Amino acid sequence: MDGHSEGLVGREAELGRLRAVVDGVAAVPPAGAVPPPTAGGTGDPAPRTATPAVPCTAVLAGPLGVGKTALLERAVARAGGAGVRVLRAEGSETEAGLAYATLHQLLRPVADETRALPARSRAALDRALGLPARGPADPLRTGTALLTLLSALAATRPLLLAVDDAQWCDPASLDALAFAVRRLAPDPDPDAPGPEPVALLLATRAPARLPSFGRAATTLGIGPLAPDAAARLLAAGPPLPAPTRARLLSEAAGNPLALTELARAAGEAPPGAPGPLPLPALVEELLAARALALPAATREALLLLAAADSADAALAAGLPGPGEPVWRPAAEAGLLDAATARFRHPLARAAVYHAAPARERHAAHRTLAGLLADAPDRRAWHLAAACTGPDAAVSAALVRTAARARRRGGHAAAARALHRAAALAPGREESARLLARAVGAAAAAGDLAWAQELADAVGARTEDPVPRAAAAVHTGRLAALTARHGTALARLGESAARLAPSSPVAALDLLASAATVAYYTGESGGLADRLPAGTSLPHTWVRVVTDPHGARTAAVAHLGSLVERAGTRELPTLAVLAWLLDETPLAVRLVDRGAEAWAGRGGLPEGLAGAVAWAYLERGRRADAGEAARRLAEVGRGAGLAHAVACALAVGATLRAYRGDAEGARRDAEEALARVDPLESRAVAVAARRALGAAAAAEGAHERAYEHLRAVFTAEGAPVHAHAAYPALADLAAAAVRTGHGAEAAAIVARAERALGAEVSPRSRAVLARARGLLAEPGEAEPWFLAALADPYLAHWPFERALTLLDFAEWLRRRRRIAEARAPLAEALETFLRLGARPWAERARAESRAAGVAADPTAADRTGPAALAGLSPQQREIVVLAARGLTNREIGEKLFLSPRTVGSHLYRTFPKLGVTARGQLRDLVDEAA
Repeated sequence: MDGHSEGLVGREAELGRLRAVVDGVAAVPPAGAVPPPTAGGTGDPAPRTATPAVPCTAVLAGPLGVGKTALLERAVARAGGAGVRVLRAEGSETEAGLAYATLHQLLRPVADETRALPARSRAALDRALGLPARGPADPLRTGTALLTLLSALAATRPLLLAVDDAQWCDPASLDALAFAVRRLAPDPDPDAPGPEPVALLLATRAPARLPSFGRAATTLGIGPLAPDAAARLLAAGPPLPAPTRARLLSEAAGNPLALTELARAAGEAPPGAPGPLPLPALVEELLAARALALPAATREALLLLAAADSADAALAAGLPGPGEPVWRPAAEAGLLDAATARFRHPLARAAVYHAAPARERHAAHRTLAGLLADAPDRRAWHLAAACTGPDAAVSAALVRTAARARRRGGHAAAARALHRAAALAPGREESARLLARAVGAAAAAGDLAWAQELADAVGARTEDPVPRAAAAVHTGRLAALTARHGTALARLGESAARLAPSSPVAALDLLASAATVAYYTGESGGLADRLPAGTSLPHTWVRVVTDPHGARTAAVAHLGSLVERAGTRELPTLAVLAWLLDETPLAVRLVDRGAEAWAGRGGLPEGLAGAVAWAYLERGRRADAGEAARRLAEVGRGAGLAHAVACALAVGATLRAYRGDAEGARRDAEEALARVDPLESRAVAVAARRALGAAAAAEGAHERAYEHLRAVFTAEGAPVHAHAAYPALADLAAAAVRTGHGAEAAAIVARAERALGAEVSPRSRAVLARARGLLAEPGEAEPWFLAALADPYLAHWPFERALTLLDFAEWLRRRRRIAEARAPLAEALETFLRLGARPWAERARAESRAAGVAADPTAADRTGPAALAGLSPQQREIVVLAARGLTNREIGEKLFLSPRTVGSHLYRTFPKLGVTARGQLRDLVDEAA
């Protein structure tokens, strides 16, 4: 049984599922099948091409020796026969510490084609792969560049990516692949672009997990062979006595590798030899025995190959190539494929390596380090593997490796290098300092458990408060995003109290992180009472985040002084403070001011990006809000930050509800609620409930809308969350007056007025006034509506203002003041059309008709500038960028989409806009502006 056939007996079902993946990608038409959006008529777009309902990303997961590699080989062979281009890579244990090592291996065959990418994409890939390039690494830009490259490669020929031993792939490569394939996957929306001809197959050892992919990948579990299949596999080998065969089947437990190796050992034993057969746990020893019986030259070459982690690295270092005579004895022993100079199985490599004495393993690593002078990162790790005690020079080399990894965005690789550097550092203090830096890298990688483990090691290594404080701050910031909020709040408070005497700055930093967690929970945690005296940004952050309505006037004035002297680093924090204080226009200006600088540093911090998305949404910039939410979701999924993903889903649900996609809004909002504990993540729970209320209102289901919005307040009428709940008051009142719950809603509004006090923001004052107008007796409503519309500053919240205009116009029409109703109706309709709020636009049209105004739904707002409002936020942004003259690739880079997806969106929007060529977009967009 050769290496490619082992494990395939009894795998008919698994092979069928893999064939479906390969045949599915082979059946997807090339990009040229979508008519270009630069020509063509204005009729209906071509129907979406039907493609098989198969996953574009599949993970083969199973234990060692179960046949994953053999299945992957069969899929690759079928792809080649179907004309699919294949790019391959395999993980290796030591290279898991090298950022983008797997991506480098995967893309090496297409290195020339990366040169044709746009400059920004090419630079992003060059930075990730360690090539000279300007600027810091940004994992999202790397993912976008990979997306652009894969889309370009698949433009003329379907593409299959095959990755073996994914459990040993570096996290940065897996994150980039996950980012790309999520955007290449088919969208269930019938109006969305069709799938691209790209598929990814990963083989990984169970129970290893690949969290970067989440729901973007379908797991194909590869379990033990069924008893009849195991018997057929055994029967294909040399004949064995019946008792031996039965014993083998029992002890191998369906594992193909164990079955074939035990059969080989049993066949080599003398007939009738006494004693039990070897157990599966001894398979490695059997392979090691074969290695020890080889000629010295072969054994030496095998050890170097095993120590080098991969055949590619070994051959690059100067080892004998495929087909060399030195490999023949190893091939005859079943350890190696001589034609490729690769181990037949990872277990064979492990057996060869561990069978050698420690001194020989150390010597092999020193030899490889000498051969890898031009690869400093690999050289550093081989030198470290050869060390038997502290070594300052090797420790310093690993520190340099960590720095290079971080510049490429490989935080996990940097943490591993710093951890090993700390172990080799000669002194305990230097070791503790390096461990503290490793904590920071592990925190940046999103691994709280590992960061905490390293932080504990810092505490055990030194009493110096500086590294201990640094480690505590790093874990505290990550705990604010990953741990359960109640646990994180307690942990951060305890750490701050412990550090306050020796490290007051670090303690204040931890209180600021705790304030972020307190906002999520909706509880102040008494953090402001624990603040030392001061007016710095962290002091202001704690006070405003835990009580955004308290002493608002003074807080806004102080915020202005902080903004005047702020640097780029402080802008995201100040933007969120402005948003919390209902200074949304200032928040958006600060976001715009710092956007480029943040992008160069890898984007907004996860704890702040959600607030920025909400600020954009409130300001009416829904495409920006959608993009901020998508980016937050990507980061959250990649780092396992359930709260960040839930926040992004809540923003997305609100956007969907506003444009009339009630079903999609419910789906996103319910997923957001499922990802968090509503009692611990009250900010997200309230946002999701508001989105559900908006979705119900869009459908006219006012009773259901009231139920969702009523859940934003407690049974006694207090807000579930002191900041997120109050903006829902007017929508609650609107649903209440349509369902007979006016008295209950009026009590909640009155309680809110008392709680907010005299320093209420103009926006909150307008929300309260609209609610009072809706709930007032018919003859008493007008002053409240006029108060809600009086301040021109409220135009910065266009959707809320348009709702008030519509409510006021409806009240005027019911009072038979029809002529007065027309102006607010016209303004409301224009705003709803501009924002793409279709259900409310229809409601405004109906009111306009009742007021005697002709509102033709088939004319002005269907084509031309007004039709832009009817597009999705993403489609609208694509059109605007295309109007500026950007190519599909350049648009894809900005929006994290593939060029094919951009082209498909443009093709589908042209008929809606009434244009036939790309050059017409500039005039249309200018007219709309």
